[in-house]
Amino acid sequence: PCQAGKCLRITCSLGLSIAPDDSDDFDILLKNADTAMYIAKDRGRNGWQSYNEEMSRNLKENLRLATDLRGAIDSQQLVMHYQPKFELKTGNLVGAEALLRWEHPTLGMIYPDSFIFIAEKTGLITEIGAWVLQEACFQAAKWHQQGFAHLHVSVNLSPVQFQRGDLEAIVVDALSDTGLPARALELELTESLFIEKGLDVSGVLHRLREHGVRFSIDDLGTGYSNLGYLTRFKVETLKIDRSFISRLTHNSHDEAVVRAITQMAHGLNMLIVAEGIEDESTLERLRLLGCDKGQGYFWAGGLSPDEFNQFLLETAGDE
Repeated sequence: PCQAGKCLRITCSLGLSIAPDDSDDFDILLKNADTAMYIAKDRGRNGWQSYNEEMSRNLKENLRLATDLRGAIDSQQLVMHYQPKFELKTGNLVGAEALLRWEHPTLGMIYPDSFIFIAEKTGLITEIGAWVLQEACFQAAKWHQQGFAHLHVSVNLSPVQFQRGDLEAIVVDALSDTGLPARALELELTESLFIEKGLDVSGVLHRLREHGVRFSIDDLGTGYSNLGYLTRFKVETLKIDRSFISRLTHNSHDEAVVRAITQMAHGLNMLIVAEGIEDESTLERLRLLGCDKGQGYFWAGGLSPDEFNQFLLETAGDE
């Protein structure tokens, strides 16, 4: 509809449930259609989705995880692992990425891909994110106390954490409570963060940078294609997604992408980190391409704090 020269475009998301395949009961059909509608919304809105039984199973599982997640912090089910990060030119250990894990009492170890989106939808991500920052800073401070003051820790942030407006205070409190120097903390941001409407991203980044905190953009190449934000938001590091790294030595197109990103980053005085390095040939290729740092199973996966400390001592002895 248009009025006074202004037009309002209306779109909709549809969920379909068909009798008798899905049910003969109207209330069940309506419930199924509602479930399918929410799936359509999650998949981008302005579309339609037909109901199937897998949707109900997924919905029930997500509801269960959401319920269990609420008590996961208090019952100490959430734990931190750390993946070592190396300087490729020298081979020196320079830091670690903090990785969240959920040790569910009946389901076993659950990885973030299976529950972070639930935490974001329920709002639990703010509480979990604050806990992760505290734990990661505490662990990094222990490394410094052990004589490894050159190590830094990287922590992933969700765009939802910016919506509350208290992210700056949470980060500053974590640094103050643990005694970790701000220069030793790197916050990893997703590309989608920079196109979220209504978020004061630039203001928060500027103020945290004044404290000394560093920033990186995670999984570069998988999200927002307009890289103009790189010149507007001053980040220190770009992380190339593992999907490009895994095929690097077998796919000339992926090598060309990595080379182009590396050259662009260095032209903007940024460092490049490659994740997902799994073999010597990939490591050597990245060195030749000028990549600065890397992480992956070539060295180690995510390690518990005790495992990382042992790895740290062994690595320090080899240097």
